[in-house]
Amino acid sequence: MPETTWNHALEHVSRTDVGLRRANNQDAMAVMVATDETSWSQRGHVFLVADGMGAHAAGELASKLAADGIPHTYSKLRDQAPPDAIRRAIVETNSLIHGRGKADAEFHGMGTTCSVLLILPQGALVAHVGDSRVYRLRGERIEQLTFDHSLVWEMMAAGQVSGNERDHVHIPKNIITRSLGPNPDVKVDLEGPFSLEVGDRFLLCSDGLSGQVTDEEIGAILRVLPLDEATEVLIDLANLRGGPDNITVVAVHVTGEQLTRAAGVPFTIPSEKPTTRVHPALWGVAGVCLFAALVLGLMEKTMPAILALAGGVVAAAMGIIQRLGDRRVRGYVVAGGQLGQGPHRAYDAKADEAVVAGLAAMADQLRDAAQREPWNVDWRQFDALEKSAAAAAEKGQFDEALADHGRAIRLMMGQLRQQRDRAAEA
Repeated sequence: MPETTWNHALEHVSRTDVGLRRANNQDAMAVMVATDETSWSQRGHVFLVADGMGAHAAGELASKLAADGIPHTYSKLRDQAPPDAIRRAIVETNSLIHGRGKADAEFHGMGTTCSVLLILPQGALVAHVGDSRVYRLRGERIEQLTFDHSLVWEMMAAGQVSGNERDHVHIPKNIITRSLGPNPDVKVDLEGPFSLEVGDRFLLCSDGLSGQVTDEEIGAILRVLPLDEATEVLIDLANLRGGPDNITVVAVHVTGEQLTRAAGVPFTIPSEKPTTRVHPALWGVAGVCLFAALVLGLMEKTMPAILALAGGVVAAAMGIIQRLGDRRVRGYVVAGGQLGQGPHRAYDAKADEAVVAGLAAMADQLRDAAQREPWNVDWRQFDALEKSAAAAAEKGQFDEALADHGRAIRLMMGQLRQQRDRAAEA
C-alpha cells in the first residue's frame, strides 16, 4: 500500500477569541481537509479566515457566509483548476453577501475579509481579499504571502509613504480598500503556488492578531512552540496588549514528505497576459505584399502582382491562425508559472534577546496584575517556568527562554479563563 498524502503528513490547529473589547465575535474560520485520495488530488486541503465588518449582526453574517460558502463552492467546481475554482468561489460568495446586504437594511454595506490557503499536490496556493494575512514560516524566516488591502499598504505601494506600516501611526489602520460584500464585483489576489518542505508552517490570522503582535514575535513563537501551544500564546499575547479586536488563527504544519513529493497533474494558472501573440512582422509583411500587389496590378504586371498577393494572403492567414490560437489559450500559462508577487514581506523568526525580553515584560505585567487582584493562581508552576526562562536567557538560549515565557503566560491566562467561566456559570 502506498503512503497516503491526504490524511497524514499534515497537522493543523484553529482557534478564535472574542478579545477584550468586543461584545461579539465577527471573525469566522473554516477547515476542509480532503477525506480521500481523489479529493486530495483535485481540491487539496482548504483553510480560511474571515474578519467581518458592519453593524453587530452584519459582520458576523458576512464572515459566516464567506466561511461556509467559499469552501462549499470551491469543492463543487471540480471541472476547473484550483486557481480558477477558488477565484470563482470567492466571486460568487461576494455576490451572495452583496445581495444579502442590499435585501435587508440591517445588513446594508456589510463586508468581510477573506484569506484562503490551499495545500495542493502542486504546492501552497493563496487567495486573498482584505487585510487578514497568510504567513509561511520556513526555518528562521517568516514570510507574509499576502498583500494587505489597507490604506497604509496601498499608500506604501504607491510610494506616497515609505518604511513599515507601524511607522505611520497617523494613518488609520482600520481602513481597508478591498473586501467581500460592499460592491457587486471584487478583485481576488492569487499568490503561488509556493513550494512545500517538511517543517513548513503556515499561519492565517485576522488583524486582531497582527495588529497587536509583531511579525517577528509571530514567527519566533510559531517556530519554537508546538502548534497548539503557539496558537494559544499568540492569542494570549494579543489580549494582554489590549485585545481590541476579535482574534482568529489557523496554523498548518507540514510534517511528512508525502506532501512535498506528491505528483499531481499540473494545473494551468490564470495570467494577466496571453501566452501567445501575433508577431507584428506578420501584419507588416501582409500589408506590404498586398500594397505591392495593388501597385503591380495597376502597372499591369500580372505575374509579380499575383505573387505579391499570394505572399500577402499567406502572411495574413498565419496571423489569423495565431490569433485564433491565442484566443484558445488566452489568460493561461503552463504549470510552473507563479501567480502574484508574494511573498510581500519577510522577517527574522529567531527567538532573539529583544523578542524574549518582550515576552518577559508581558509575563511580569501579568504577575503584577494577578497579585493585585483576587485571582487563584498556581504560582509554583508559573514561577518555575519564569525562573527557567530567566536562566536560559542568561545563557543565550533564547529558544528555550521564549518557550518557557510563553508557557508561563499560557498557564496564567488559562487559569484566569477557567475562573472567569466558572464565575459566569455561577
